[in-house]
Amino acid sequence: MGYTTILDILGSIIIGGLLMLILFRLTDGAAENTYNYSQDLIVQENLTTVVEILESDLRQAGYCKNWTKSRAPNPAILAADTSSIKFLVDLQNTGTMDTVKYYLGPTSELTNTTNPNDRLLYRVINGETPRSANLGITEFNLDYFDTFGNKLTCPVSTPDMIKSVQVSVKVEDPEPRINQYGKLEYVDAFWRQFRLEARNLNNR
Repeated sequence: MGYTTILDILGSIIIGGLLMLILFRLTDGAAENTYNYSQDLIVQENLTTVVEILESDLRQAGYCKNWTKSRAPNPAILAADTSSIKFLVDLQNTGTMDTVKYYLGPTSELTNTTNPNDRLLYRVINGETPRSANLGITEFNLDYFDTFGNKLTCPVSTPDMIKSVQVSVKVEDPEPRINQYGKLEYVDAFWRQFRLEARNLNNR
């Protein structure tokens, strides 16, 4: 075996090694991108799930198939604060009002997640057992406005004054990921509905 042949073999080994290294790096990068995309998608889906239910309920606040129950002096919103709201709505379109309450639980309830800020958002119908899901909610904020667009002080002492609601929801991944700088970060998604109006609030 000549000297040239040995150099050819060594060159092939080096080139082959470099190609394998590049392939491994590409594979790791693709796997990381897939993982990050999956996290982003899960957070977005969680936010969408919360928003769809919440927005649907609030837009119907005060509605009842029996129209006499959705007119003054019958109340629509019973209680309103920065992170909780209680209102009446005919959820099943039966002509009977249901009581719906949303409120945000404390961070201490989710000790099984790494994220120190995620909480449970509860939805209570007619005083039944609260329903919730760990969707990584870290912010649920409500602002209320009167007929003239003036922001009302919370807790709202006279809920009948409320004519529109501004809802802000933030969702974060319960578990962190390592960003490009080598630091831990929580994937997040934010949604805000400016002055969400329920038509039946204006009937009062």
